[in-house]
Amino acid sequence: MNAISAIESAAIDHVGAAPIMERTQAWVAVNSGTRNLDGLARLATMLADSFSALPGTLDLVEPAPVESVLPDGRVQALAHGRHLHLTVRPDAPLQLLLTGHMDTVYGADHPFQNASWREDGSWNAPGCADMKGGLALMLAALEAVEASPLAERIGYEVLINSDEETGSFSSAALIADRARGKHAALTYEPSALPDGTLAGARGGTGNFSLIVRGRSAHAGRNPEEGRNALVAAADLALRLAEARSPGLAVNPARIEGGGPNNVVPDLAILRVNFRPRDAAAITRARIALDTAVAIVATKHHVKIEVHGSFNRPPKPIDPGAEKLFALVKRVGADLGLDIATKDSGGVCDGNNIAACGVPVVDTMGARGGAIHSPDEYLIPESLPERAALSALTILRLAERGL
Repeated sequence: MNAISAIESAAIDHVGAAPIMERTQAWVAVNSGTRNLDGLARLATMLADSFSALPGTLDLVEPAPVESVLPDGRVQALAHGRHLHLTVRPDAPLQLLLTGHMDTVYGADHPFQNASWREDGSWNAPGCADMKGGLALMLAALEAVEASPLAERIGYEVLINSDEETGSFSSAALIADRARGKHAALTYEPSALPDGTLAGARGGTGNFSLIVRGRSAHAGRNPEEGRNALVAAADLALRLAEARSPGLAVNPARIEGGGPNNVVPDLAILRVNFRPRDAAAITRARIALDTAVAIVATKHHVKIEVHGSFNRPPKPIDPGAEKLFALVKRVGADLGLDIATKDSGGVCDGNNIAACGVPVVDTMGARGGAIHSPDEYLIPESLPERAALSALTILRLAERGL
């Protein structure tokens, strides 16, 4: 255990005076579901106004083009909100990336829109833990860093995207571009457990839409002339499900298509999710997908179009990440926090950052729980606690490195 230095003590005091909860409440009041472009635009403006208190150059970046497969088989552009990007002291000796997301899983028509206090002192609100509380404590930590005499040693970029909850498809290239070359990264997903446990290793994910095109025919007069796309999609789903193996989960999630009972369906779309534990599992998944598509297309005389990708690579804990986790834990101990780690089956932008070879701790956000549900809650006292954890981690990186 290290003693808290005078510089660090000042940073803790600075964090304690920051309006973290007030900012969280203001941002939660704006619905910013990933598909709510108006809400995202409003929140992006609010975030830009708040983060402009930091020095550097701030931009709202246009999203990269993204295609979506519709239930009728058409492929069309899918609109996204802009992403906030801030660059501070790009020539400083230490270069960090801090990331978060402004979108939530609660759309404008979702029944969970209002906040309430619970008897245990926790705050129940949409997006409070995941991750508007995390954004607010990130800002408080950076404000404390800027007030420190060590600030000139520290360069950083802040990237807050608008599409993390749906896979970061319009921001993945931006994340990778800004991550490369950084010494370390911090991401502000909520803690893995309400006690502040950090997510360690993560598996990856791949999402695919498989468009099966057959040939319609009358179900009674000439069914043999038809090519049943629905049956082919079902066969494809079964074959992919059989690809499950240790380290690779496969979930055929939905088949769309079909029509009247007296018509052989000529279109079906299979949506499938893969969860690979490591790079070898991705290879097995690709082989299974290619093999199943080839067999089903030949057997059922259909055409199959494959859309999608492994958009979140697995995130192992390499030596660099081990050092960063150890630093965060030491800082936590000096703050009186017993911080553990636990591997997670979930994915986030930390996966994408780690794939660039950058050490990342991706659950530096608030303590809370029940995310992605109407029971989502935030533990308010965790806001200054976790902001201090971030501020001291950054200051020690400036002083001592990893």
